[in-house]
Amino acid sequence: MLKNSVREYRAKFRFSQQDLADKIGVTRQTIGLIEKGDYAPSVTLALKIAAAFQVPVEEVFRLEGEN
Repeated sequence: MLKNSVREYRAKFRFSQQDLADKIGVTRQTIGLIEKGDYAPSVTLALKIAAAFQVPVEEVFRLEGEN
């Protein structure tokens, strides 16, 4: 299962969902779905999100529960 820290990083950077969406070229709804875990972003989108927070993608997204 793909887990993420998008909400935590957004709070740290004081970005609204709309701010982040505008920065990476998606809708606010997409950010909400990613944060809830209802949508797994493409590799490109995950990299754009990580770049917006200036961290490696592995700090924002991780696999959990996989053996």
